[in-house]
Amino acid sequence: MPLAKLPRPARLRVRSYATTTGSRPPLSGLSATAKTKAEQLSKEWKGTSATGENTKNFIGGEFVESKADKWIDVVDPATQTLLTRVPETTSSEFEQAVSAASQAYKTWSRSSVLTRQRFVMELQHQLRQHGDAIANSIVLEQGKTYPDAQGDLLRGLQVVETACGIPSALMGQTIEVSKDMDTSTRRLPLGVCASIAPFNFPAMIPLWTIPMALATGNTLVLKPSERDPGAAMIIAELCKRAGLPEGVLNVIHGTVPTVNAICDHPAIKAISFVGGDRAGKHIYERGRATGKRVQANLGAKNHAVLMPDANKNHALNSIIGAAFGAAGQRCMAISVAVLVGPTHSWIPELVERAKKLKVNQGFEQGADLGPVISPAAKQRITSLIASAEEEGGIIALDGRGYQVPGYPDGNWVGPTVIEATTTMRCYREEIFGPVLIVIKADTLDDALAIINENKYGNGTAIFTQSGATARKFEREVEVGQVGVNVPIPVPLPMFSWSGNKASFLGDVPFYGRHGIDFYTQNKTTTSLWKAEDAIGNKASVDMPTHN
Repeated sequence: MPLAKLPRPARLRVRSYATTTGSRPPLSGLSATAKTKAEQLSKEWKGTSATGENTKNFIGGEFVESKADKWIDVVDPATQTLLTRVPETTSSEFEQAVSAASQAYKTWSRSSVLTRQRFVMELQHQLRQHGDAIANSIVLEQGKTYPDAQGDLLRGLQVVETACGIPSALMGQTIEVSKDMDTSTRRLPLGVCASIAPFNFPAMIPLWTIPMALATGNTLVLKPSERDPGAAMIIAELCKRAGLPEGVLNVIHGTVPTVNAICDHPAIKAISFVGGDRAGKHIYERGRATGKRVQANLGAKNHAVLMPDANKNHALNSIIGAAFGAAGQRCMAISVAVLVGPTHSWIPELVERAKKLKVNQGFEQGADLGPVISPAAKQRITSLIASAEEEGGIIALDGRGYQVPGYPDGNWVGPTVIEATTTMRCYREEIFGPVLIVIKADTLDDALAIINENKYGNGTAIFTQSGATARKFEREVEVGQVGVNVPIPVPLPMFSWSGNKASFLGDVPFYGRHGIDFYTQNKTTTSLWKAEDAIGNKASVDMPTHN
């Protein structure tokens, strides 16, 4: 049953609703700090710009100006200032990238595993040395706060560090199956692979794929998001500085035509994708139709269950951080809080703590979350908030109309808390913004039923001080990644990503042991070296039994 309509609490800092009709000229709307960072990025890095110049393709080890006739503006989401223009990579440029990767594969796949390990170790050093540049690019293009942008990079860096153990990860197996007969299995690369990255993690997601694909002997064509390609272009340049041979990594750009070209090209053997449902299903189906391996991480609706015995302070702080960090633009964000029994009374305190979060431009001191990625994203988020009102939900904290002094054109949405039911649109659809849906449940079994009936299965969490309750939840919940008193249970890279249900398409997930499996194929060889063959003079025609 829909919740009864009640009087609405006052909106959070209601002011005029900002709209923009186009981007500002380069540098014109940036703060002094942001302008300095933008100028420094443009000066020091070859493939990207934050002062209005074009982003380049990276093909055959060189940054190449595109001859595209279609360009996409990348703007600072806090000011709508033009940062760079991204090409819709032409078909001939795409072919050049795949050709470069195919040619490089002939030698890179035959290189020593120690050579590939040495590259990954040097890349790790380069990323640490130049992490500030990557973080600055993320703040400008994506809108994250500077500490959150650093976290974006560091979670990707952990995958790089784990890939430094590639010699052990690639070890095969050998056994003597019969007298003088050995059977061995070894892992070999696939060939040219492709990675299609989303806007919300411009560094982490490319770093899920680059070290895993390259360390296993493959070559890679990377398409970063057309909304924020800067981090990927810096990473590409760092790969070159780390000694990566020409053509092993290539970076191209664009939208649907580029994605379709990746899916259709016969030389590409595997595709890694992270993003939304519609694109992910399209890529999975089109890629599989041409015989490719595909791993696709899609949408999510992650629930956190608050039990009456939970540590209240820890639980509320954890949920607020997981719901509103990165402006809710994380596939593992907590977007639904399921309050069990007496914890219904915690809603006012939850709202009060959320009100204290500071929304601001990412370089501003004390900013807790920044803008959402685009005016279109803002419109979609506010539309979903409005739908809750129309369906009888209670807007306990309303972030619509949020304005930040000094940044009148930003894509601002403040922290929002909605009391809703599972029938409402705001619950059924992924919002991907700073909006927390609160659902009430009487018992743990009711909470489990709510979660298990949801189509998504990326992540979930429970807050409790009871081991028995935690065990029951972990065993019965139908979600791939579970946190116990941990709000965002993303596995570290010695494990593998394990989202399930409608949150993942494919058979083999990202990074860890499964990441090695995705980027390799087994070859099994059976060899017979019989000493008596050197002197024997009669062939055997009996059926071989290996006894």
